[in-house]
Amino acid sequence: MTTTVPAPPAAETSIGASTAARGSLAPRGGRRRRVLLRLFALVVLYGLWVVAARATSNPTFIPSPGAVWHQVVQTSTTHDGIRGYSGYLLIEHLGVSLRRILIGSVIGVAGGVLLGVVMGTVGWIRVVIEPVVTFVRALPPLAYFSLFIIWFGIDETPKLWLLSIAALPPVAVATAAAVYSAPTGLVEAARALGAGRAQVIRDVVLPHALPEILTGIRIAVGVAYSSVVAAETINGVPGIGGMVRDAQRYSQTDVVILGLFAIGLSGLIIDALLRTAENRLIPWRGQI
Repeated sequence: MTTTVPAPPAAETSIGASTAARGSLAPRGGRRRRVLLRLFALVVLYGLWVVAARATSNPTFIPSPGAVWHQVVQTSTTHDGIRGYSGYLLIEHLGVSLRRILIGSVIGVAGGVLLGVVMGTVGWIRVVIEPVVTFVRALPPLAYFSLFIIWFGIDETPKLWLLSIAALPPVAVATAAAVYSAPTGLVEAARALGAGRAQVIRDVVLPHALPEILTGIRIAVGVAYSSVVAAETINGVPGIGGMVRDAQRYSQTDVVILGLFAIGLSGLIIDALLRTAENRLIPWRGQI
């Protein structure tokens, strides 16, 4: 006599498999272990930096951590009648760059979401626009920044245009792909219940696409960050990218490294905030 054991539901199996996969990939020991691993990695990197600085004995090539910390103090205070770097404190340079990144990212994300929804729902527009978006995404920021300077001058406008255009393609591509792959069954069911095109997009397509859209937004903000130095190449002071470019001209490597740290650390903080928002807005991600 044989006994047939019923198979577990597919949904429960997939949830269990995804949970087990995440558990196997995550470091064991919870949050404390992750913190300790990251602290250990930072200590190792700091040690390698100290060794490299002493081995080269050339502060123009690799400045020591102490030299960079000295620049933190110098650029954050008024000393010998000099206020910060080029008349602005470090926090002011960073604040101006963050404002530019914020405005450019908001414009690029808004345009990217709108364009992505249209590309994902209207076939002929996707055929026409998709190559253009891919073409722009492949261009390095400096390639079209020179054109913006010719068109708009050297003030804030070309910088904001650069960051907006840099941030738009990742969001547009992610949104279009997510909208296009919306479950046909759910879309048809909503239409059968009397939902119009706008209601289907609002109530079915966009909730399904939200995880990919948020991933595209995180990528777009990262692209905007990586483009800030290019955006502040011309008339970029105050601005952290302008400070880096100015210090590079005078071989002030410690100031350059300080600027890179400022950009990177602020980028980590903003990415952490975006990840927190992502977890709150789509808590079901990875569960189905």
